[in-house]
Amino acid sequence: MTDEVEWWEYDDVAEMAAAVAGDIAFIIESAIDARGAAVVALAGGTTPIPIYEKLSSAKLDWKRVTVVPGDERIVPLGDPLSNVTALARYFLPKGARVIPIVPNAIADYKAAGRSADALMQDLHWPLDLCLLGVGNDGHAASIFPGPDFDEAVNGPKERRALGVLPDPMPIEAPVPRVTLSLAAITAARALLIAVRGQEKRDIIETAIRQGPSSPYPVGLVLAGTDLPVDIHWAPA
Repeated sequence: MTDEVEWWEYDDVAEMAAAVAGDIAFIIESAIDARGAAVVALAGGTTPIPIYEKLSSAKLDWKRVTVVPGDERIVPLGDPLSNVTALARYFLPKGARVIPIVPNAIADYKAAGRSADALMQDLHWPLDLCLLGVGNDGHAASIFPGPDFDEAVNGPKERRALGVLPDPMPIEAPVPRVTLSLAAITAARALLIAVRGQEKRDIIETAIRQGPSSPYPVGLVLAGTDLPVDIHWAPA
């Protein structure tokens, strides 16, 4: 379990976005300097969008950067719920390689997960960075309660991604998902969390106190990594 969690507090989302974008740019640049390329998994949802707006203006060698979503909704490319579609909007024009991890028009979420895992197996590993958000129920990436929770948390360490069926379905996006496994997330060279709102802060602080016995997926992430973790927080 990580013994170093540092909270970074901001007055508003814009201030947080500038700081997190700067941290991500530094991680990417360091990876390129060290290994000639960077592979990063970025979060979906609305909270990180201002971060990506700032990050996309960074002067980086974007052609050496591979971006994957840390999780994806099983929807067609271009769908408003598609995380990779949002990421592509910011980073494809810069020359980054943005990889869709869900095959178009696939109904079998388990098969979608196997396909995503095969794609991830072809990437340089471990990830240089995993940026996570946290849901109001404590989920991280798309590690949700449901029939696939144990596999996501305790599956083979070599499995990088899998299909999951949340139960109950999230109201804002009631579709099956593909997610990085807990092992893939905690193996990353750097782990950042960006959240807003007091409710999510309370959940994370509770999860930290609970440690490895936490019922919250974000608690299992924090318990499963040996890295220092920076948690960036702004009011809603």
